[in-house]
Amino acid sequence: MKWLIVGLGNIGNEYDFTRHNIGFDIADAWVIKHDGKFRLDRHALVAECKWKGKTIIVIKPTTYMNLSGKAVKYWMDKEKIPLDHVLVLVDDLALPIDSLRIRTGGSHAGHNGLKDIDQVLQTNQYARLRFGIGNNFPKGRQVDFVLGRWTPSELPIVKEKILTSVDAIETAISQGLTQAMNKYNR
Repeated sequence: MKWLIVGLGNIGNEYDFTRHNIGFDIADAWVIKHDGKFRLDRHALVAECKWKGKTIIVIKPTTYMNLSGKAVKYWMDKEKIPLDHVLVLVDDLALPIDSLRIRTGGSHAGHNGLKDIDQVLQTNQYARLRFGIGNNFPKGRQVDFVLGRWTPSELPIVKEKILTSVDAIETAISQGLTQAMNKYNR
């Protein structure tokens, strides 16, 4: 059975290692761990990895965050991946930096990438791994915060949590989303 792992982010060097691109960073870490390589393909950078008898397609949409749904739909259709085998990796302002949550569906909570996926797929019933980025910014500075890079004091937490996220993806694929939620939603 195939899985589609979708790391959300924006293409371009100016977005590298920003809070909003954490989905790309987790996708990179997963692909590196599983000896994959990204290639440029339709609407995304794509890597195919084999793991525990499963084929895992990992994409980083090249459509920019606000049009992520186009890439998700294309790769779901192309690879014939059902909705219950899609996992979206996304930043979350509502969670503190030391938290991550796995959900099998739910609100986009104002996140433009998730909002577009909801609209294109016409459902919000797909799994997502929400990576807490915190909300330590002055009023009116949310965009600068989200598109900003991690502070030196945040980096050790972020690096550790990326590794935890990779483990959570493996648990979701090998043992199921419920098991992953029970283990990682603290």
